[in-house]
Amino acid sequence: MSTFEKRAREEKKAEKARAKLQRRIEKRTMPAAAPEIVSAAEIIGDVPSIAQVMRSLEDGPSVKRTAALIPVKLFAGSLSDQTSSAALGEHFAPCGRIAEAIVITDRASGASRNFGFVTMVDRRDGAKAIEALDGSELDGNHIVVRVATESR
Repeated sequence: MSTFEKRAREEKKAEKARAKLQRRIEKRTMPAAAPEIVSAAEIIGDVPSIAQVMRSLEDGPSVKRTAALIPVKLFAGSLSDQTSSAALGEHFAPCGRIAEAIVITDRASGASRNFGFVTMVDRRDGAKAIEALDGSELDGNHIVVRVATESR
């Protein structure tokens, strides 16, 4: 590297240092900027009054739930020999939507085993069905309705 190139490089370095020092001096001598005053309404938008909030709470929740429904399987016992899967479904229909209703039959003879299962689309409907239909009469028998448990 020649002497000329070294001097040019050092001069460029010195010029950068002078410019940096000048910027620091200008920054120090500048008057402080006044803080910007912003209201809460400008930040968060239109805030409802307490009366509006209370009215919305009294009207009920306005947010619709988007979570998937959780089904529940119910056991229906003490069924009549004449009870069909369709009749079982019709008996549970007033309590909510039904995904499936089935009466269990004997494999060999095809006769009813006097119990069945009803799958409700929503578990909340299942609770209503247990409360409303446990002990109710279907085809001449008082039926038992419980949440189905896994067989052992």
